Amino acid sequence: MAADESKDNPGSTGRIKKFALDKTPEKLKNPTDIQVRFRTGFIYIAISVICILVNDITTVVLLAATAGISAGEFYYMLRSDAKLPNELLGIIAAILYPLSVFFFGLAGALMVSVGLLVTLIAWYVFWTRARVPDVGVSFFGAAYTGLLLSGIMVVRMSLPDPWGGVLVLGIFLSVWANDTFAYLIGRKFGKHKLAPRTSPKKSWEGFFAGLVGSMVVWCAMTYIPGVTMDVVQALFFGLICGLMGVLGDLAESRIKRNSGFKDSGTIMPGHGGLLDRTDSLFLVSVTSAILLVAGGCIPFVV
Repeated sequence: MAADESKDNPGSTGRIKKFALDKTPEKLKNPTDIQVRFRTGFIYIAISVICILVNDITTVVLLAATAGISAGEFYYMLRSDAKLPNELLGIIAAILYPLSVFFFGLAGALMVSVGLLVTLIAWYVFWTRARVPDVGVSFFGAAYTGLLLSGIMVVRMSLPDPWGGVLVLGIFLSVWANDTFAYLIGRKFGKHKLAPRTSPKKSWEGFFAGLVGSMVVWCAMTYIPGVTMDVVQALFFGLICGLMGVLGDLAESRIKRNSGFKDSGTIMPGHGGLLDRTDSLFLVSVTSAILLVAGGCIPFVV
């Protein structure tokens, strides 16, 4: 009897939910995959843009959080592939990489690498279940998600505010343009598979569209004060970074396929895990830093 009454007279929580649902526009009650993907992507982009543009501290916090979460997702997948990585050491090191570059420059990244390697060797020696591949996976995960991402700090600190942040934002935009152009054009016109065994949804049409998007953004970056880069350099750098973005994407797809995962996580509805959203950024981060420094486009901060 009491159960029947509770159904007929829902509590305050039920009434609030019903009221909110009634007021929700019909098109938002059952969002499509594109809508969910757009909303999640918008939140991620908004947070990234704000953190990048404010100052060096907010940028390094963003990078450290991204590295730590991505490392956790990486190790989670590798455990399903019969690996036994040391997640604690790997995640800590991934977080420390951007922070070390922020405080100590490139010497900081070297210190974290040596410290991580020595600690992993000690772990291997004293924990008999650990194998050499487990040590390698633990080190690779931290370097892949943390060390590569630290290239962004080299670029961010090379120019005074706000232009250091604007330059970093340009690098992020080139990655987003690459991903977006490839997704939209590939979804609409893609007929020829790029890497059917590794990532069946990617097409050559989307691949070339993504490269164009990356090169266009890099051309726009020539107008940033403090950046000494001509259009020819920008086109070349945009092409190389576009290729690195695709390589990073395919590398993560290979990791997921080998581990039996469709997505690296669930933190970003419509996209999967954070690693799914930032896989292209890792190689682009370190590549863009090397190209800009080697090309004499920005001052080199040790």
